[in-house]
Amino acid sequence: MSKPRETAVYTHGHHESVLRSHTSRTAANSAAYLLGSLKPHMRILDIGCGPGTITADLAALVPDGRVTGVDHAPGILEQARATAAGRGLTNVDFAVADVHALDYPDDTFCVVHAHQVLQHVGDPVQALREMRRVTKPGGFVAVRDADYAAMTWYPAVPGLDGWLELYRRVARANGGEPDAGRRLRSWALAAGLTDITATSGTWTYSTAEERAWWGGLWADRTVASSYAERATEGGHATPEQLAGIAAAWREWAGQEDGWFAVLHGEILCRK
Repeated sequence: MSKPRETAVYTHGHHESVLRSHTSRTAANSAAYLLGSLKPHMRILDIGCGPGTITADLAALVPDGRVTGVDHAPGILEQARATAAGRGLTNVDFAVADVHALDYPDDTFCVVHAHQVLQHVGDPVQALREMRRVTKPGGFVAVRDADYAAMTWYPAVPGLDGWLELYRRVARANGGEPDAGRRLRSWALAAGLTDITATSGTWTYSTAEERAWWGGLWADRTVASSYAERATEGGHATPEQLAGIAAAWREWAGQEDGWFAVLHGEILCRK
């Protein structure tokens, strides 16, 4: 068993503006690349489960199996348990875990899944080694992460370029890698995985409702979340600069021709 190692600071935290995004995630919109490989009997480990919406979807898709959701933050697990209970799922459980040193024996799970996790950890290669270790032979390691530098939008509202530069700087200061999506295959190879299918997927926000939701949650996150605290306390931005970025998000959201795309890298690795 690997020894625990220091992990990066989770840049976003669990402010309401963050959970607004996390609770919108489903297996369909966040793990479509994996779904065709699932079988009803499978045992799945969902790493970085957060509020448990993807975890619950996975549990519903393996009715004869079991899903364990784990997160490094104990506080969010009560919400995850409530999500599963509200859907009447009995084949799911939750626990605190560090992806760098998982407390499970070798060859335990049919699938080990992580969505938007490796961009935040201190050692993504070690995380993938642990994910591989607890995966059964013939099973799957499945990972999806956004790539911030590849995000693109229209129109070019002044302030959003500053948001992207600031976010990447804060995330790296916290020990993470915000442009993780493009690195997943490289990290997997370094972790000893060889049978790797690398794909990509997107989230796109273009309707008035989608723009209001995406722009609003980022505007709120920029001034009121743990990310805002780390940006100011780390000397990366002043409160006035953050307020200006939040205003830019709301300006973009109000543009009739507004469009925003989030690119994700995906890897499905057979052990």
